[in-house]
Amino acid sequence: MYQFQMGIKRLLDIVLCLLILILAFPLFLLLALLVRLSSPGPIFFVQERVGWNGRPFHIIKFRTMTGKPAKSVTTWTKADEARITPVGGFLRDYGLDELPQVLNILKGDMSIVGPRPPLPAQVENWTEDQRKALEMRPGVLSLAAIEGRRSIPMEKRIELHAQYVRDWSLELDLIILWRALFVVLSKQGATEAVTESV
Repeated sequence: MYQFQMGIKRLLDIVLCLLILILAFPLFLLLALLVRLSSPGPIFFVQERVGWNGRPFHIIKFRTMTGKPAKSVTTWTKADEARITPVGGFLRDYGLDELPQVLNILKGDMSIVGPRPPLPAQVENWTEDQRKALEMRPGVLSLAAIEGRRSIPMEKRIELHAQYVRDWSLELDLIILWRALFVVLSKQGATEAVTESV
């Protein structure tokens, strides 16, 4: 039954992402243009993360900060990071910087809902219980996202990611999707702030 539900989850990921690509393609182009014109640098920010069963992959986001992409990152930036551009701030407020991750989902590296993918340096210090969060495809939306986004400590977020894997069901995914909509619209915290520049 579990494997059947996981198959449905993957099928829903593919169908919904294809719909998003078709319906939101003009928005995708507009945001890409705004990022390109707002400050020097690439349109996309690509960074190595740890995914399902500890496999590394490259996450894709719209660039939200000035400067050249960092080669190695071990920490998150603060919500008031001075290098965040005005356009980048808007994208983060409404989670639009995550939109290119539909490509990660279609590729199979991610899911719409799941634990957020950690940085390689973070996983090195994780406990066995925390590594439970690596037993499912990482997601764009997560249980931590509906519990306060960046307003809760990192340790608590990792705990919530592991809890999601332990308690997973299709019903839980639907609850997270529904509640995440209101969290994003109310701008409760910023999206995952990642150091993008040196």
